Amino acid sequence: MTTQHQDPSICCPEFYPTPWQDKLFRWENKKFIRDKVFTVFYMPLTFSKVMKKLDETISKAEAAIPDYLCLSDHTSQWNMDLYLAVDKEIPGPENTTISGKFFSKVYEGPFRDTGKWMKEFDATVKSNGLASKKVYMWYTTCPKCAKKYGNNYVVILAQVE
Repeated sequence: MTTQHQDPSICCPEFYPTPWQDKLFRWENKKFIRDKVFTVFYMPLTFSKVMKKLDETISKAEAAIPDYLCLSDHTSQWNMDLYLAVDKEIPGPENTTISGKFFSKVYEGPFRDTGKWMKEFDATVKSNGLASKKVYMWYTTCPKCAKKYGNNYVVILAQVE
């Protein structure tokens, strides 16, 4: 897992699934900044606006986004918390850390398959003798860039310890 630097001529960097496919890993105080996205029945309405604001804040702080990692936590049908990975404390937004043991699996396809992916992911976690404590989604590219790259990768991560 590396730090990716975004080319200003493209919206999202290309995602490579291998480092995240069926992986078990540990984070110790991994740094993130947190913000909220308004959703309607889980469909994000303010995602782009929030991401632009966070990107401007990170650029101003001369910080990097390791792996261009942005975790989504769907807390209700009306809200999604975003956790954007950062390499240092950022003045302004809520800074937080995440620690624990995690299992990740990569899926590819339309967002309408999310329910199917979640069922398969839960079965995979259990078949590995693990139990999910908290689950995050990582939408690795925006729909425009997914079309450009020809892949719509979504990573599901479960905190298992």
